[in-house]
Amino acid sequence: MNTKYVFVLGGVTSSLGKGIISASLAKLLQARGLRVTIQKFDPYINIDPGTLNPYEHGECYVTEDGAETDLDLGHYERFLNVYTSRANNVTTGRIYQTVIQKEREGAFLGKTVQVIPHITDEIKRRMMMLGKNGDYDVVISEIGGTVGDIESQPFVEAIRQLQWEMEDDDCAVLHLTLIPFLNAAKELKTKPTQHSVRMLQQHGLQPDVIVCRTEHHLTPEIRKKIALFCNVKSNAVIESIDARSIYEVPLRMMDEKLDEIVMGKLKLNNAAKPDLKEWQKFLDKLYHPKDEVNVALVGKYVELQDAYKSILESFIHAGATNECTVNVHCIHSESINEQSAAGKFENIHAVLVAPGFGERGLEGKIEAVRYAREHNIPFLGICLGMQMAVIEYARHVLGYSNAMTTEVEPCTPHPVINLMEDQKRLTIKGGTMRLGAYECTLSKNSLAYKIYGKDHIKERHRHRYEMNFDYVEEFSKKGLHATGKNKETGLVEIVEIPKHPFFVGVQFHPELKSTVENPHPLFVALVGAALQYKNK
Repeated sequence: MNTKYVFVLGGVTSSLGKGIISASLAKLLQARGLRVTIQKFDPYINIDPGTLNPYEHGECYVTEDGAETDLDLGHYERFLNVYTSRANNVTTGRIYQTVIQKEREGAFLGKTVQVIPHITDEIKRRMMMLGKNGDYDVVISEIGGTVGDIESQPFVEAIRQLQWEMEDDDCAVLHLTLIPFLNAAKELKTKPTQHSVRMLQQHGLQPDVIVCRTEHHLTPEIRKKIALFCNVKSNAVIESIDARSIYEVPLRMMDEKLDEIVMGKLKLNNAAKPDLKEWQKFLDKLYHPKDEVNVALVGKYVELQDAYKSILESFIHAGATNECTVNVHCIHSESINEQSAAGKFENIHAVLVAPGFGERGLEGKIEAVRYAREHNIPFLGICLGMQMAVIEYARHVLGYSNAMTTEVEPCTPHPVINLMEDQKRLTIKGGTMRLGAYECTLSKNSLAYKIYGKDHIKERHRHRYEMNFDYVEEFSKKGLHATGKNKETGLVEIVEIPKHPFFVGVQFHPELKSTVENPHPLFVALVGAALQYKNK
């Protein structure tokens, strides 16, 4: 069977949820026994989101092979429970970089390099790359931005060309739009969707399916009107109404028969009926909790929830596993000091100090660690959060009051956190951190070993600084143990305080590997510890 391709574009406004719709369709097709993958094409000119401020673009998601990617790849992995790679996220910057490099090498034999055909040919090559070896039955390509954006035009043109080049049943176009409700008129309006589809048609693309984001149910009359003016069948107008959880969307899309319509267009009618029993069990636990806990998420980007998207989703997975609701209270680290800490952490059952970069908010994170340690509140520090735990312990237990990371104070007399040796020669920022999955060996008498149930793990990283190995023995004598290390480099991956009910710092990012079907054991254990702390 030829690999089939589905292209998902958005209109009217951004942030409608193309990533969730793409992941939901992929989940339904996967549940029918098909091999599915999703890729994201981002129109911005950055090579990748690795150098973008989280306020600008949300979190930077890191894949197993070390690619810094769009946060939508996190949704893809959480829904499908399969790894993505650097091939699953392509930016305009990467497209142009490749074409310009080819031009410098003389690959175009002196021809004038143009958007058409050279840029569009490279986009098409990337769109077809994942499907060329026959590893997948269906490849879903999500195009960032909205139809009509200047940045998106080369991608729309590339899809138009592919639609013309392919057989009719090898390609489907899905368009996600908004059906706004005007409160003054008390009615839904279809005109924005009509204009968006018309703009798509002006670029030479005809959608096969229109998915309508809406706050109110679409009447049969509205569906018929959209179908008539947008030149699609009435059953191809899909309602995507607001849901209690993004994890409910696949079931909603199944009710709307989105998978059946797409499969009909692609002539994939021999696939089995979707089996979503385990997915439904997860939702049942999510919607019918037996308890609840309050967790403090301490970070410096808390104004934008997408900055910690994977952490928040990991708490949802872990909460369902523990059959409890996890109420995440985002606390800005700059607002925490010795005087305010008690008030900030009142009625909090666990503390997570989030990853990040730079000096801003560091002292607040250190104070949050101290409060959790001294009051026996379950604690998890991730990446920079672990580093702040090391600094806090050095200051208040080892007695090094001026201990610091060399990221902030290069000449600190006690550099308990130091720049990694192989990072000291680097001057280029983009894509040069320690990225991707690395192995870690766990001490068999550690809490980490008990949580994971094995002594070898592999977790994803994104950092330049590490715990200074010169201090490890001294920390251990005072009660902070390095219980996870990389065997090849000796890098400290995990620290613990055995005398504390639950105090774990990890240099890696466990949130990047938590999925609905496999909640991350560290988050499951933290929520379990929070329940014990609450009920003791």
